[in-house]
Amino acid sequence: MSVQGETREKTRVNIREPKHYQVIMHNDDFTSMDFVVDILMCIFHKEEAEANRLMLMVHEKGRAAVGVYPYDIAVTKVQAATAKAREEGFPFRMTVEENNAYIR
Repeated sequence: MSVQGETREKTRVNIREPKHYQVIMHNDDFTSMDFVVDILMCIFHKEEAEANRLMLMVHEKGRAAVGVYPYDIAVTKVQAATAKAREEGFPFRMTVEENNAYIR
């Protein structure tokens, strides 16, 4: 029921997808290939064939993007992988970079 003289406000809500970020793995001379494959399978949920392909890309090119996630998820995965690497004594390094190529 509308009252005469009543003013209604329309609220427009813009909902945007969160920015996405690439998780980048960097090569080093100490972290074992088996460890990298294990990280890719356990933390990044890659199939074994994909994990091996990514590990070889990191080894041959020096770095590779291993996943694209919202920022909080990307950082959490990097922290989990880095903690596991430190437990094993590896200097394994990963970074998070804004993914400008992400298509919504």
